[in-house]
Formats: sequence, C-alpha cells, structure tokens
Amino acid sequence: MAMAGPSYLKGPPPHFARTTTAAAKKMSKRFNFKNQQGQSMTEFALVLPILVVLLFGVIQFGIVFNNYITVTDAVRAGARKGAVGRHIQNPDAAVVQSVRDAATDLRQSDLNVTVASSWQAGETVTVTGSYPYSISLLGLVVKSGRLTSTTKERVE
Repeated sequence: MAMAGPSYLKGPPPHFARTTTAAAKKMSKRFNFKNQQGQSMTEFALVLPILVVLLFGVIQFGIVFNNYITVTDAVRAGARKGAVGRHIQNPDAAVVQSVRDAATDLRQSDLNVTVASSWQAGETVTVTGSYPYSISLLGLVVKSGRLTSTTKERVE
C-alpha cells in the first residue's frame, strides 16, 4: 500500500490557480529585480570621478615626495662637500654647486640654497635647500608651499 505524502507536496490548492492573463505577465516583467543590466554601469559612472580625483591626488603627492627626497639628498651631498672641503678657495660656492649638481631633476631657478659656516675645523657647516611645491587636483590648488631640508655636518 502506497502512502500518500503530505498534502503540501501535491501542488497548490485550487484557489491559488495561476493567472495567465496579459496584465499579470506584464506586471511580473515590470517588477523583475533580477534584470540589473544598467545598475553596474550607473554605479561605475557615479564612482569614476571620485576614483580619478583620488588617483590624481596620489600621483601629485608622489611627485612632491620625489622632489622632497631629491632636495634632501642634494643638501646632504652639499653638506658633505662642505665638511671635507674647507681648504677649497671658495667653499660656499663649491657647496652650492654641489647641491645644484645633485639636484638635476629639479628646476634650478627655483632651488634656493644657503650655506652657513665659519669653515674652522670642528665647527659645523649648515646647508639648507628649499624648493616650491603645489598639489593641484583638477586645476584647483589644494596645497602649496616650499619643501625645506637642512643638513649639518662637522667640518674636518
């Protein structure tokens, strides 16, 4: 004898018969949330400007950071030249030239170099370099100023 299963496995009761009218089909298509063809494109269009501004900001920051590293290295090279070159005829000019030679990636007309020392053995030579920077996003200057680096070394 076959056992009949529960009544809910036999299908819907007769009062839940499906409607096959044209209006019902149209209504089911209108509210079909599985069709999301344009949603991802719309979200991308909304997020793209933010991503572009963020990308350009990272690039601008990278350029400024590269300039800072270049100024710092050039000032260090100049201070080293001053530390070992006290017997040079014009040590100030030699230090400034050494800084400019080390900062070849920078625009030389914008690079300011100052040297302070008494050029006596055991005293310090202080070399300071500064270079302008500006971070601009979409033509608007967000931040600007001068990158400054100072190095002190003992004169030998």
